[in-house]
Amino acid sequence: MKALDRKVLRDLRLLWSQALTIALVVASGLSAFVATLSAVDSLAAARESFYAAARFADVFASARRAPDGLADRLRGIEGVVDVQATVESQARVTVPGSSDPVIGQLIGLPARSAQRLNLVSLRSGRFPQAGSRASGELEAAVSEGFALAHRLRPGDHVQALVNGKLRRLRITGLALSPEYVFAGLWGMPDLRAFGVFWVDEDELAAALDMRGAFNRVALKLQPQASQPAVVDAATRLLAPFGGQLARGRSEQVSDAMLNDEIRSQQVIGTLLPTIFLGVAAFLLHVVAARLVSTQREQVAALKALGYRNRSIALHYLKLVAPMVIAGFLLGLAVGKWMGVQLMGLYAEVFRFPALVHALPTGLVAASLGIVALTAVAGTLTAIAGTVRLQPAEAMRPPAPGRYRRSLLERLPRLRTGPALRMILRNVERRPLRAAVTVGGIAFAVAIVVLGNFFRDAMAVIIDANFTLGMRGDVAVWTVEPVPAGEGRAFARIPGVQQVELGRRVEVRFVKGHRSETGQIQGRPVDGLLQRVIDVDRRAVPIPRDGLLMGERLATKLGVQPGDTVTVEFREGRRHVREVLVERTVRDMMGLNAWLERRALNRLLGESDLASEFTLGIEPGRVPAVLQATQAIRGVAGAFSKASMLRNMQEVTARNILIMSTILTVFAAVIAIGVVYNNARIALAERSWELASLRVLGFTRAEVSLLLLGELALGIAIALPLGMLVGWALVHLLVGLMQTDQFLFPVAISPRTYAWAAICVLAAGVGSALVVRRQVDRLDMVAALKTRE
Repeated sequence: MKALDRKVLRDLRLLWSQALTIALVVASGLSAFVATLSAVDSLAAARESFYAAARFADVFASARRAPDGLADRLRGIEGVVDVQATVESQARVTVPGSSDPVIGQLIGLPARSAQRLNLVSLRSGRFPQAGSRASGELEAAVSEGFALAHRLRPGDHVQALVNGKLRRLRITGLALSPEYVFAGLWGMPDLRAFGVFWVDEDELAAALDMRGAFNRVALKLQPQASQPAVVDAATRLLAPFGGQLARGRSEQVSDAMLNDEIRSQQVIGTLLPTIFLGVAAFLLHVVAARLVSTQREQVAALKALGYRNRSIALHYLKLVAPMVIAGFLLGLAVGKWMGVQLMGLYAEVFRFPALVHALPTGLVAASLGIVALTAVAGTLTAIAGTVRLQPAEAMRPPAPGRYRRSLLERLPRLRTGPALRMILRNVERRPLRAAVTVGGIAFAVAIVVLGNFFRDAMAVIIDANFTLGMRGDVAVWTVEPVPAGEGRAFARIPGVQQVELGRRVEVRFVKGHRSETGQIQGRPVDGLLQRVIDVDRRAVPIPRDGLLMGERLATKLGVQPGDTVTVEFREGRRHVREVLVERTVRDMMGLNAWLERRALNRLLGESDLASEFTLGIEPGRVPAVLQATQAIRGVAGAFSKASMLRNMQEVTARNILIMSTILTVFAAVIAIGVVYNNARIALAERSWELASLRVLGFTRAEVSLLLLGELALGIAIALPLGMLVGWALVHLLVGLMQTDQFLFPVAISPRTYAWAAICVLAAGVGSALVVRRQVDRLDMVAALKTRE
């Protein structure tokens, strides 16, 4: 073994605790990087595999009732390679043993021909067969997520209200479809409130009076086909049959939610590891720089013996390499484990035939390259100055610092004790060292803030949408718009205290060359049960004549308050109107626009109609009211606010808690790494000074105060700075994660700031106690020996 290699082993034995903390910081950053991006890659791979195997369509459209022959005309559109026309309907479903309202999407499966697009995968049991087993009974395969949430198995039964008639559905199997990888109402991850049921197509058509017709169509395109052209052509062909605007795959709810999750995790998996690995590079720089400074004579001796600068630099890289390699291996192992756990969380929301975590070779290679770059950058920048010294100069001890009154001591009327004065002087003489220490601790605080921000943001979203926005208890919607007077039928239900009417219309907004599909929600100006709430949780009134438009939609269209926008209606007579955008609002969910309900009806050229009814109900009467709404003709579905909120929180609250816990642990690792390394190195550098103070009569507590007081001062400065950095990181993350579906509000509660401070303080105190023991064991005789 070479002499320099033996020196590496000796130095590692002396620096084992510091090497451990550096390895842990590297492992934290790498595990976050590996876990997030490997899970995202695995999720994307499962998506592509499932979409390809199931022949997922590229364009989707619906109509009220289109003849079967229209499918051939749709197939003739340039760029279309295949078409699948189906019969579908929403139905209210009752699950035995559950009082929660459920919306079922009934989809017809062809019995005499094979599926062409959006192939349904059977997970267990069998597909439904033609021919009812009993009067009023239909066989159905059910979506796997819904079945697991309600513990349904083949042979079980549920009730469905189909076209006003109560039908019994016999479960024959559990299935999956690429159309419903994500299945929920209005983008909510609520597996209990929404289920998909595949039934025999002929029997469903008969139940809906849709024989020889279809109301839903999917189109598969050639690879080079123009999707916008196909969308426009399909929309024109379906328009005479009550067709709504055709949509591309990116606007399909399930695919949009899946893609948003992938993009969001890519942002998190890039931003957070950058912080961790930056801190790791800083720690490597500090350890290497201070180690080299204490070994100036050894470096000089090596150079005098003929070792080149390259050999000396390689020697210190060998010293750092075990720390980094240990962090790399630990980070890969923890990242693999975390990735598997993350896939388990994904599997509860996104349903695939196979969702297996894989660690791509390219990601492992990229991780190794990033860690190697971190180690080389942190080490070489630290030793660059020393290895350039001539041997004779390096053998001399460094020039003593210039001692003078500190800036703080020059301030008038500032009286400080000797201990504080020494601490302030030492900080002022080494401002860069103090700055990087404060910066490292501040980033630990910021990461805790960032991790707990999601909990605060979700609390704001829930409060804004379910407490401040929807103040009613039950929302009911009808198959077709009905006269506003029909609202009296709901008001007569025992327990209903208030009824508020609304209407929702599919439209396309056009401004110049820009266009966006969306909805206009018709609400009363002075509505109390359904209100528009912005990100600051303020109620925004709906104008009497003009549009209230969401900011993200307005930005995509390039419109501002006072501009007019062209609205192409997809219902009724399909009027095209110019509508004034009176004001905008920073809403949190979807691309929305609101208009006073009667004004919306006037634009449509229709009488006073409504399609949504929000009910305020006496406490304890919600189940009875939900049951009573089933008897009202034309009702398509209803949901209870309390049930939806409870079901959603079961998933989101736990997932957010897991994320916050992991990031808090990682932040504690950073804080310990920064505080402990700085304290240990400061002890090594100032051992002569501290031993001298002990000989002069200073107690151990007083000597420890001088060493650890500087770190305490750094933590005190880092806490507010870290909170500010956390606030900035939250804004950056929110901006990067913004999508058409969601805008996370920048909401950081005082509890989050307090928790971040407590976590970092605990890590700092723990590190300080360990270093304090080293101070108590200081060998004064050895420390006071002078160099020959």
